[in-house]
Amino acid sequence: MTTPFGRRAMSLGMLANQQLAVAIEPGTTRNKWKLFRAVCEARPLLGMTDRALTVLDALLTFYPDDELSQARGLVVFPSNAQLSLRARGMTAATLRRHLAVLVNAGLILRKDSPNGKRYARRDRVGEIDEAFGFSLAPLLARACEIESLAAQVVAERHLLRITRDRLTICRRDVAKLIAAAFEEAVPGDWETIMDMYRALVGRIPRVVTVQNLSPILEEMAMLRSEIINLLEMRVKTQKIDASESHTERHKQNSNPNYNYESEPRVETPLVAFQPNRLELPSEPTEALQPRKTFRSEHATTAKPLQSFPLALVLQACPQIADYGPGGRIGSWRDLMAAAVVVRMMLGVSASAHEEASMAMGPENAATVIACILERGGHINSAGGYLRDLTRRTVRGEFAIGPMLMALARGRAPDERQAG
Repeated sequence: MTTPFGRRAMSLGMLANQQLAVAIEPGTTRNKWKLFRAVCEARPLLGMTDRALTVLDALLTFYPDDELSQARGLVVFPSNAQLSLRARGMTAATLRRHLAVLVNAGLILRKDSPNGKRYARRDRVGEIDEAFGFSLAPLLARACEIESLAAQVVAERHLLRITRDRLTICRRDVAKLIAAAFEEAVPGDWETIMDMYRALVGRIPRVVTVQNLSPILEEMAMLRSEIINLLEMRVKTQKIDASESHTERHKQNSNPNYNYESEPRVETPLVAFQPNRLELPSEPTEALQPRKTFRSEHATTAKPLQSFPLALVLQACPQIADYGPGGRIGSWRDLMAAAVVVRMMLGVSASAHEEASMAMGPENAATVIACILERGGHINSAGGYLRDLTRRTVRGEFAIGPMLMALARGRAPDERQAG
């Protein structure tokens, strides 16, 4: 047992760490770099900082062997100047602060000499007889605990990745199924279901954990199951109607353009939700007359936006491909269809999308929605953001190029690392 030099006080925690260091099982060894990686993995549970890990890395470089072993001694005694150099030029004050973090975390011990200096005494044959400095004994004594904590962190991170992937797939399924329900005019309160979906998406926090994502995933999966049940009932009804039509002997309607609507009240929402319809009708209905006014009022001031190759759009915004037909995008038509699904998922109103298409052009509007999806974590209101970009486009103050280039540059380091 040793006490600190100078004004540093002794504490019960220091005494407990010293007792732990003494209780190392005989023959215990660990590769110092593998153990250091385990410390890095377990950093959140150990209460460590990244700068403290830099100092621990520097201390381990002063240990002469790769294997930590009590038989070979576990005390390193670098000077402050040498330790600062190996800690990437860390200042003396910062060095002392993060050494204290390592001591308080129970990973190293101070073994102070009578005068507070760090040095080693050697015997007649040159072997180290006694050393004063920093002891790595607690690190070796807690090796099993640290490795267990590291495995726990890795498992939680893997579970979080799986949970996020499942939630992403579930969100995509719900958005596309709702879009299909509107397109096929399936009877049901789809506006309420859409509101439920938007509420669940709005509950996803910026900092996600398994604990706060799991309830959202469970509710999203239940919503998906309910939607699938409604759609399956519609499919079964259509099959029954088709079977009965073959057996009926009365005169059938020969008009090929006849379209039976079981609920006429869904005709108005059909104008707003048309994922596969990429052009406005040649003669707009009364519901679309305000949008026609928007075009006529600003057509003289708006400047046509420069369009970019589809390959560049997909390179800068790869997430939009998940919402295309068949999970891929091979043409501008596919991109615009995917943009309709995404704008419903993001809560962008049909009017905001129509106005953006009129001001920017349908291809550029789809490109902007793909960019909004890519930057979703940084945008609070996708609909308000799209309307603002539309107004800026009308005034000639917006260009898509800088937004695409910024997203493409942001992905370039990840692609080089993956390659």
